[in-house]
Amino acid sequence: MKGIHFKKAGAVCMAAATLAFALSGCGADDGSSNGGGTKVVLNEVAHSIFYAPLYVAIEEGYFAEEGIQLELVTGFGADKTMTAVLTDEADIGFMGSESTIYTYTGGTADYVVNFAQLTQRAGNFLVSRTPIDDFSWDMIKGKDVLGGRAGGMPEMVFEYILEKNGIDPASDLRIDQSIDFGSTAAAFSGGQGDFTVEFEPHATALELQGEGYVVASLGEDSGYVPYTSFSAKKSYLEKHKDTVQGFTNALQKGMDYVQNHTPEEIAKVIAPQFAETDMETLTTIVKRYYDQDTWKDNLIFEKDAFDLLQNILDDAGVLEKRVPYEELVTTEFAEDAASKR
Repeated sequence: MKGIHFKKAGAVCMAAATLAFALSGCGADDGSSNGGGTKVVLNEVAHSIFYAPLYVAIEEGYFAEEGIQLELVTGFGADKTMTAVLTDEADIGFMGSESTIYTYTGGTADYVVNFAQLTQRAGNFLVSRTPIDDFSWDMIKGKDVLGGRAGGMPEMVFEYILEKNGIDPASDLRIDQSIDFGSTAAAFSGGQGDFTVEFEPHATALELQGEGYVVASLGEDSGYVPYTSFSAKKSYLEKHKDTVQGFTNALQKGMDYVQNHTPEEIAKVIAPQFAETDMETLTTIVKRYYDQDTWKDNLIFEKDAFDLLQNILDDAGVLEKRVPYEELVTTEFAEDAASKR
């Protein structure tokens, strides 16, 4: 890797290893972060192939080119990532942008502002315990489903899809929201639930083990949704404009790469980030995200996308009040990065 220090929580790595898809680099430090440049600590909500453009930017040395010495930390949950940003443990957070709305409406003075949107579709999949050739959402009625944390984007998008298909999430099925993030696949393997909502690599892991079958893509069925974005405290954006611009420029180069290369090429570049995932599986997962148009061609977080996000929060009953787009989104860095292509 080029210009990066990688931290991971060992206990979570051990849990992932039980699925034969452990996160790569657990507790590892390749020493390359000792080089020059401005240090930026980035806390990501999860380490997932879903975020391929970020890892392309790392592996291709785009951050180093922009004079940034990147330290990547995995938070394992948006609440933990947001806490790291608010307490200055991290300079930049990468998570669902709903977290910035919660922080703002909670009255935080130095609130967190979104400056670059990475994904434009949901990244999780509905996995069935039995094969279903022609799945339709009404088949989920009366079933037990392992869902996500209340108020989190995975669960809210899932419920948004259900409601779009005339299904009441509260009465037409049973959604278990008690299982920790990242542990639902193991629970499903242990016999819990008729369906589970999974990110990669867990969805493919369940398929390879013969314990589950992907029957629907939430990304395809929900349509375009501003799923994840990069954000930082208002004060950090004001004091470190050059650093944030360089960071955004590096991300844009990663976005350009995935737009102009094949899934096979993308998988090869990001392979060091997922050392315990074989290349065939890695390519399969990248292609799954590639084919559903997961990644934007720029990082600009548009107002209509933010309005849609608030609609989803409102439908889920977690939005206290509408918040102004201009307060929680800045597009200056993303627009500048896009203009340099």
